Amino acid sequence: MLRHEFQPGKLVAGLFLTATAAVYAGDAGGLWEAPWFAVVPLVVGGLCLAGATAALTRGIRRRGGAEGGAEGGQR
Repeated sequence: MLRHEFQPGKLVAGLFLTATAAVYAGDAGGLWEAPWFAVVPLVVGGLCLAGATAALTRGIRRRGGAEGGAEGGQR
């Protein structure tokens, strides 16, 4: 298995989209009642937080000098 660079922005986006799926799965299973528009704040908020996290991560990595993620520019 190839190793890859950790990307926290994608992790945040995935967590929010998984939470959205869990809300609608609970609604479909009859555990609770979720309004149809509940997806908007979950997805939009998650994508905004993911973008902010990705920008912060990029800024931290650029400052540290590890832009490529690998030493010496090798992959």
